[in-house]
Amino acid sequence: MTFQHIGHAEFKIHLENGLRLVTDPYDASCGYPVTPVSADAVLVSHSHHDHNAVENVTGHPQILDTAGTHTLDPSTMVKAILSDHDDAGGQKRGKTLLFLLEAEGLRVAHLGDLGRPLTKEEIAFLSPVDILMIPVGGYYTIDAKTAFSVAQSLNARIILPMHYRTNYNADWPIAPADDFISLFDPSVVNDTGEVLRVTRGDLNCHPHVVVL
Repeated sequence: MTFQHIGHAEFKIHLENGLRLVTDPYDASCGYPVTPVSADAVLVSHSHHDHNAVENVTGHPQILDTAGTHTLDPSTMVKAILSDHDDAGGQKRGKTLLFLLEAEGLRVAHLGDLGRPLTKEEIAFLSPVDILMIPVGGYYTIDAKTAFSVAQSLNARIILPMHYRTNYNADWPIAPADDFISLFDPSVVNDTGEVLRVTRGDLNCHPHVVVL
């Protein structure tokens, strides 16, 4: 399984069986370049413009934007549970889906625009997590310290931070990835790669935090 961070909360996941998944595609208003990407399925956590630009994904993908279990093939399953985009039960920014991909013996979670700590029910649904894509920028989502706590609660093996400030969205009121990375020992962080390839057998060979 390989992971490429397109930008913001958008990742492309390529499975060994050929299936291609894209998470939370953004539109041009986010400041990031809109990179052409093709997929068989698109995971959309909620209907905000920086997460639901499915029109930018080619290949006639299946759109997964509801809670429940979605079977892509006999060996690939995506489960989703509804959570909150804020710390007021969704009254400020609505709801967001938390996704769990089960494939190749791996459990992969994408937490959309999670806006509060996880509940016991959500932790039970998601954990343990082998690869975790988690927002860390704060303001619109959980901040660095809360993300650190969430990752610990899920026993995440590999953490891919997302939804943080970069040169592309420098005017957004969110923090850079460094605020999250600084909470870890530098020896467990890798921020030099462009693509991450993970198999069940080599999980322990990867850094704990990977910034793509």
